[in-house]
Amino acid sequence: MPEGSGSDPRRKTTPARWRVLGAPDGMLVYQVRCIVENHGWSETVDDGRYKIVLGRSGAYHHRLNGRTTVIDPTSVLITRPGDEQAAAHPYGCGDSYTCLEIDRDVLAQRPDAAGWLDRSGWDGHSDASLDLAHRMLVAECRRGLDRFEMAERLHRFLGRLLTHSALAADGPDAEIERAVRRRPATMAAHRRLADRAREVLATSDFTLGLAEVAREVGASPHHLSRVFQRVTGSSLTAYRNRLRVRAVLDTLAEPDGPPLGRLASDYGFTDQAHLTRVVRDQVGHPPARLRKLLVPTQPAGD
Repeated sequence: MPEGSGSDPRRKTTPARWRVLGAPDGMLVYQVRCIVENHGWSETVDDGRYKIVLGRSGAYHHRLNGRTTVIDPTSVLITRPGDEQAAAHPYGCGDSYTCLEIDRDVLAQRPDAAGWLDRSGWDGHSDASLDLAHRMLVAECRRGLDRFEMAERLHRFLGRLLTHSALAADGPDAEIERAVRRRPATMAAHRRLADRAREVLATSDFTLGLAEVAREVGASPHHLSRVFQRVTGSSLTAYRNRLRVRAVLDTLAEPDGPPLGRLASDYGFTDQAHLTRVVRDQVGHPPARLRKLLVPTQPAGD
């Protein structure tokens, strides 16, 4: 993944080293390690973006809209354009965090983000379960995810985090869940939406991203992901991977099939390692082994 120092991926801030993990469908996720050059307060800035900052290590002081708090590895900051922020490092240590930036258009499609759009920034803490989910998400991104899977995973993590925060407590999503339980017509509509998504995925060439599939079926990515999981018991990513692996197995059975690197590219995997991991998780063998098992042996004398 791209890595650099001196700025975050979009603008000059305090000195830092950062690593971009991915940028799918109106979102950007990256890791930052701050470099302490002085211990006083930084200049107050309006960041101009919708951001989630999840602490990983170290501690510092943070001022959000005039309120000062200590930020540590348990901290979560949820900010929006117009929030005024500054930071200080009186402890002399650096800090590291994961940052998720999200376009307003993406948030506007999510009922559970209404509080974030309407209110000023929120700062709080993650519990052990949320922190582990955050770290596992980062690990998966660093191992390599295609943009479809990364988008769905980020949407699911965002839903979990917003529910954890005070910004989505018993909000519109809760009302949707109650409506689904009591309205057969809603359940039928959700089944049709899931079926339509299956059609799009089954007839595509696996280059469509999550946002593009959602546009094809007339839903937001967040809503489509939730409905598909509820109706089928499977995530969109898992269903798409099942389709991709079956297509890969067909190609592996061809005597003159393409090399694995090109096969990975043809079916939308990040790289050959990603292809190998997904195929092995699905069927228990890596592609190279499966190619030997599936290619028909030519009869003697042919």
